[in-house]
Amino acid sequence: MTTDSNSILVVEDDEHIGQVLKFLLERQGYRVSLFNEGLAARDGIEAAAEIPCLILFDVMLPYIDGFELVKIVRAKAGWESVPIVMLTAKTMEQDIVRALDAGANDYVVKPFQPNELLARIRRFLKGKA
Repeated sequence: MTTDSNSILVVEDDEHIGQVLKFLLERQGYRVSLFNEGLAARDGIEAAAEIPCLILFDVMLPYIDGFELVKIVRAKAGWESVPIVMLTAKTMEQDIVRALDAGANDYVVKPFQPNELLARIRRFLKGKA
C-alpha cells in the first residue's frame, strides 16, 4: 500500500465544519475524504486502497470517538506514521494528553483559525510531497 501525498482524511460530525475543512483543503490542492461519524471512518480506513498523507479527527464523534480512531490508525500496517491532527472543542488538559498519548501528533481546539490549521498541516507535510 502506498501513501497518497495529496490525500487528507477528515472525520468531522458537524456538517458545516466538515464542509469548511473540505473547502479549505481542496483550495490548497488536496483531495479530501470526508466522513461524518466514527463507524464510517473506521470502515473507510479498513477499506482504503492508499494511505492518506494526513488525518484530521474530531474527538467527539457518533459510534466511535476520535481517541479510538487514533488507536485503529496506529494499529494498521503502513499507517503508523501518518500525521494525525485532532480538531476538537474539548479543551481539558486530560483530553489533550489522552489524544497525544493515543498517538495523535497535534491537537487544535475549536473554534480554529483556518490559516493556523493550514500552517500546522504544512508543517507535517514538508518534504512528503
